[in-house]
Amino acid sequence: MIRIDAMWLAVEPTDMRAGADRLLARVVQVFGSAQAHHGYLFANARGTRMKLVVHDGFGVWCATRRLNQGRFVWPRDGGMPPTITRVQFDALVLGLPWQRLEHMQVITRV
Repeated sequence: MIRIDAMWLAVEPTDMRAGADRLLARVVQVFGSAQAHHGYLFANARGTRMKLVVHDGFGVWCATRRLNQGRFVWPRDGGMPPTITRVQFDALVLGLPWQRLEHMQVITRV
């Protein structure tokens, strides 16, 4: 599998018709550069589609995910920092509330 050391979120909506080359140009525009073994996540304006671009050190991989119901929980401009953990990423691609994972792991009331 492809090694991913860090995940970055692009908070502004992206045109999902963009291919790997156009998304890579967007990565350089938004993040300054595309680092090897880093993943860059983009979502459309409605929050129903997402694309992941990964630079593996030799080339670029692009993966797409679409929700048929509901929306991805995506940060707004100026909200969350642009990095997420692997556990948050796993929740995000399932459409779960990834921003509240720490709070959900502890039960304080019954």
